Amino acid sequence: MPKIILEECCNRRYIFGKRKLLNKNIKIFFNYFLGPLLFIWLSLSIFRQIRQQPDLDNHLVYIREAAYGTSAWKFWTVIGLMFFNWGLEARKWQVLLYPLERMGLGRAFKAILAGVAFALNTPNRIGEYGGRVLFIPEGKRMRAVSLTIAGSFSQLIITLVLGVAGLFVLTDKFALNKDIASISIWLKFLKVILIVVTTISVMVFFRISWIIRGVEKLPGFSKFAAHISVLEGLSVTILLRVLGLSFLRFIIFIIQYNLLLQVMHVNMGWWEGFWTVSVLFLWLAIWPTIALLELGLRWEYSLILFSMYSQNIVGIYAAATCIWLINLVLPAMGGSLFMLGLRIFKERQ
Repeated sequence: MPKIILEECCNRRYIFGKRKLLNKNIKIFFNYFLGPLLFIWLSLSIFRQIRQQPDLDNHLVYIREAAYGTSAWKFWTVIGLMFFNWGLEARKWQVLLYPLERMGLGRAFKAILAGVAFALNTPNRIGEYGGRVLFIPEGKRMRAVSLTIAGSFSQLIITLVLGVAGLFVLTDKFALNKDIASISIWLKFLKVILIVVTTISVMVFFRISWIIRGVEKLPGFSKFAAHISVLEGLSVTILLRVLGLSFLRFIIFIIQYNLLLQVMHVNMGWWEGFWTVSVLFLWLAIWPTIALLELGLRWEYSLILFSMYSQNIVGIYAAATCIWLINLVLPAMGGSLFMLGLRIFKERQ
C-alpha cells in the first residue's frame, strides 16, 4: 500500500512538473517571440496585399506627388493627424480604464497600436481587444475587454449618427447616381433600420449599468457578470467624455480624407466631403470585413460615392489606398514593434 501511494505521488509530481515546464515554455514564447513573429507576419501580409492590388504603380505616382508636390503640406498634415487620432483613442481608453486600472497616456498609446496590429487580420478588427489587454496586469484582462468593447461601441454610435444623417443629406445626390438609384427602395428600408438601431444603441450605451445589473440576476451568468461588472463604474459623465472623444476622432477622419482627396485632385467641397465620407464610414462599419483585406471594399464604396463629384477614378483609389496605409497599416507596424519589448506574463522565480 505505501508503495502504491508513493508511486501515485511520484506520478502526480511528474505530471505537475511537466505542466509547470509547459506553462513556462508558453510564457517564454509569448514574452520573447510573439512580438517579432507578429511583426514579420504582419509585414509579409501587408506587402503581399499591396502587391496584389491592380494599378498599383498609378496609385504610387499619386502618393509620391502627394508627399512631395505643391500640396505636400496637406499630406504631412494627414500623417500628423494620424498620431493625434490614435492619441485621442488612447485617452479614451485611459478614461474607460479609470475604474479598473490607472494607466499612463504613453502606455495606453502603445496598447492602442498593439491592438491595431492584432486587429488587422481579424474580422471587424475583433483582435484589437486581445492586443490592448496584453498591456493590462494579469487578473484584470477579461474585465478590460468589456471596457474596450464599450469604447468601440461609442465610436460605432458616432459613426451611425453621422452616417445616417449623411444618408438623408445626400438623398438628392443619390437619386442622380445610377448605382445607388437602382437600389433606392432598399436604401429607404436601410435608413429606417439604421434609425432604429442607432436609437437603441444610444439608449443601451447610457444605460449600461442597468443592463449589467439585469444580467447579474440571470441564473448561470454569475461568472460572466463578474467580468463585465466593471462597466457599472462608468458614470454618465465618463460616458459623455468617451462619446465626445469618439466624435473628435470622427472629425479627424473626415479632415484627413478630405485633405487627401484634394491632394489626389478629386474635386469636391468640404460640406459634400463631410457627409460623403460619413456615409463611407457607415458602410464600412455595417459590412463585416478584415481590415487587411478591406482595401478592395474601400475602393468600391469610394468609387460609388466620390464619383458623384469627380470622375478622377485613379485619384479616388489613391486616396482610399493612402488613408488605409496611414490610418491602419502604419499604426499596426508601430504596434507590432511595441510588442517586441512587452512581457505579457510575469516571470516567477
